[in-house]
Amino acid sequence: MSEYQLIVIGAGPGGYMAALQGAKHGLKTAVVEAREAGGTCLNRGCIPTKTLLHSSEIFSAAKNAEHAGIKVSGIEADIPAIFANKKQVSETLSAGIEGLFKKAKVDLIRGKATITAADCIDVTDAEGNVTAYTADNILIATGSVPAMPLIPGLDLDGVMNSDALLEGADHLYESIVIIGGGVIGVEFATFFSELGTKVTVIEGLDRLLPNLDKELGQNLAQLLKKQGVSICTGAMVKEVRKAEGGLEVIFTAKNAENSAVGEVVLCAIGRRPYTEGLFVPGLEIEMKGRSIAVDENFETSIKGVYAIGDVSAKIQLAHVATAQGIACVDHIAGKKSEVDLSIVPSCIYCRPEIASVGMTDAEAKAAGINAKVGKCVMHGNGRTLIAGAGRSFMKVVANADTREIIGAQMMCVNSTDMISQLSEAIANHLTAADLLRAMRPHPTFEEALTEALEDLEAKLG
Repeated sequence: MSEYQLIVIGAGPGGYMAALQGAKHGLKTAVVEAREAGGTCLNRGCIPTKTLLHSSEIFSAAKNAEHAGIKVSGIEADIPAIFANKKQVSETLSAGIEGLFKKAKVDLIRGKATITAADCIDVTDAEGNVTAYTADNILIATGSVPAMPLIPGLDLDGVMNSDALLEGADHLYESIVIIGGGVIGVEFATFFSELGTKVTVIEGLDRLLPNLDKELGQNLAQLLKKQGVSICTGAMVKEVRKAEGGLEVIFTAKNAENSAVGEVVLCAIGRRPYTEGLFVPGLEIEMKGRSIAVDENFETSIKGVYAIGDVSAKIQLAHVATAQGIACVDHIAGKKSEVDLSIVPSCIYCRPEIASVGMTDAEAKAAGINAKVGKCVMHGNGRTLIAGAGRSFMKVVANADTREIIGAQMMCVNSTDMISQLSEAIANHLTAADLLRAMRPHPTFEEALTEALEDLEAKLG
């Protein structure tokens, strides 16, 4: 008989929620984690970056408060203190997860796990001691790590990935070059530019946030440029080399060679699944590119071994990992999961925030769907004017044949807190008319949604 009914490898959002779900189902459960509970999201990703962005938002709001009748002098950003606050928030939340494990009677095993068979793992602790454990089911939730392309010079001092940058600094950088204009890149660009750092963003595709609605990336670029950020799109990095004043990034754009110099360089081109040392040599598992291949129940090619989150999912988001972890453990426990994994909201914490869910109108039309779009540009929204939030808008996409909402894109203050109602609308096959039955309070940012829905209804006829 196995020691455990479920062993989860990795205590990130997917792993720790899967373990707690296992305990709810009465499974004897353990979690193996070599680092802090909470994984990348809590310690080196979502939470730390949002904590930093909260600090820079306060700084920027105070520095630029004269329009609201507030004059502030002598303001400065204490970088060590900002990063110390970031660390404290992460440590508090991490300790909270460990408390949840204790309450649920989930065993937390410290060390690095290696799967040696379908029902067995070895765990190597910090001192190098190896202990074997057996389990009826093994769930891999090892997440991802920053990807580093094969570009000459990325090994130079001063070139960092997001993990290294989040470790902190003893001073505010005078300048930074960010390679990558996706979510990670634009959030760090927002943080540093708000504190006064000279920022350059280099993106290989034709716009920022290339995986989202085109208008979102275009508008964000305009807003960042107003803050003094240099944006270079359609640019391919060739090399990073030492230069006077720091590091020089050489890139080509529009068939011409260009360069940007920064005190430091951040490589933020994305993340890759983390599988190093996960399987003992000779134990074969089916892969899909760099990801672990799984079926509809998250089971790998090894029966009884499952994988969820960044290590196997197409979409690398904490809430996707959480949903998959819960659904996977429900399946293991013989229960039907009610988690809908087809609707995934995306959130970017720039200024103003960006949130989207479902299909864009371009994606809908490419899929052969007769799509209509309702839009509200929020220049007349009271809260937006009060906040001085700059260009903001909401778009809602519907299938013109069924009238059902199939997507939404928002670029406005608090959009990340409002997107869930659109996710719910898509999940429940609601129409614009259905959502218009709700009364939205005044004055709020959310009022703009009513205008976007009314515009959509008019276009649907």
